[in-house]
Amino acid sequence: MERRGFWRESDGTTLTAGEAYEIWANEAYRVLSNVACTYHAVITYGELAEEVQKLSGVRTSVPFRHWIGKVLVLVVHRAHRQGDPPLTALVVHSTDGKVGEGYKAVLEVAGEPPVEDDLEREHHAASARLDCYRRFGAALPRDG
Repeated sequence: MERRGFWRESDGTTLTAGEAYEIWANEAYRVLSNVACTYHAVITYGELAEEVQKLSGVRTSVPFRHWIGKVLVLVVHRAHRQGDPPLTALVVHSTDGKVGEGYKAVLEVAGEPPVEDDLEREHHAASARLDCYRRFGAALPRDG
């Protein structure tokens, strides 16, 4: 029988969605901080979703596209509180390598106006990625 909802792999304890999101957001912050240590590195939404479940031992039967955005909003707020650049700029779609619609949370938290144009949003995200690489110690090219 397939499990449904959110649970700990270790003992099968059921969790609420909110509890799972908080746990995954903490893992996502660590994963994204590590991604930011390598210049030009990014991670896809699916890869991040699998990694946070694996690292935390908290699993779900819910497809990641229904919850990863909620987790990333928590990461956006934490980065802002801590004075870190928006690590969520490192999370991209596997199909086109671009950030998703949820990137608007980065702009909202920073008090910036929304960006509707995909190309303009990508330019913002590229600048944010560079800030992440600088903040987390990636080896940058001399002309970077």
